[in-house]
Amino acid sequence: MSFTEFQQSLARDPAPPPGLDAPLRALWLDARGDWAGAHAEVQPGSGRNGAWVHAYLHRKEGDGMNAGYWYARAGRAPPEAVALVTEWEQIVQALLDA
Repeated sequence: MSFTEFQQSLARDPAPPPGLDAPLRALWLDARGDWAGAHAEVQPGSGRNGAWVHAYLHRKEGDGMNAGYWYARAGRAPPEAVALVTEWEQIVQALLDA
């Protein structure tokens, strides 16, 4: 799936497209305004990618300390001066390209 197809599915599909892993489902749900559903997707653990998405979600929530913990679990530095929408796009693109 391309980034454009992922974005288009947000407008037309009632649920995440089939075949997405938990981190991408979480990002899809988050973009649709379902933070709690997104968090539930990555809460049980889904590797480093799940930790990265988990970190982003806590950053979005405004919980910097919790976000920092999850960025460390993901092996990534917290972004500095990066808009949330930009980080969301970067994560989606990286996970789709993986």
